[in-house]
Amino acid sequence: MKIRLAADLQPDSIVDGEGIRTVIWTQGCPHNCKGCHNPGTHDFNGGFLVDVDEVIEELKKIEGQDGITLSGGDPMCQSEACLKICKAAKELGLNVWCYTGFTYEKILNNPKQKALLQYIDVLVDGKFVLEEKSFDIYFRGSRNQRIIDVKKSLEEEKVVWVSKYMDEKDYSLDYKKPEYMFI
Repeated sequence: MKIRLAADLQPDSIVDGEGIRTVIWTQGCPHNCKGCHNPGTHDFNGGFLVDVDEVIEELKKIEGQDGITLSGGDPMCQSEACLKICKAAKELGLNVWCYTGFTYEKILNNPKQKALLQYIDVLVDGKFVLEEKSFDIYFRGSRNQRIIDVKKSLEEEKVVWVSKYMDEKDYSLDYKKPEYMFI
């Protein structure tokens, strides 16, 4: 199985999720968000193809990492390949963060993407919205994006935010609904 990547694996990131992480930059994104910091990853024919097993072998060689981060592009567009990588990451004792322009709710309605959720610890969902951009928030580019505890969300059958990455402004956003829960 192949995966299309935008770049080589990037170990030792401290900005793409909590802890020290290896980032896997997927290639291809349908969202084309205005102001995206990574527009070179949008073209589904860009980047390069690599065998998923090669990515896994590289992960095995990298030391001192707390987890991996799937970013891009949009990893959900290559959910089957990312699923195989995430399974291997879990076997290596790594946690998994994933950035996607799709919402958690939309992912639940796509069987292949939903299968990937089973191996993701934290999901940062939602398109980047330039008007909501902030430098005062953790691990996301715009306030509309949510940092979701996937395991708890699946168990509770509702979105559960990771509260330590939120501030008082997040609680006042107009898309908040009573079914959201914060931990």
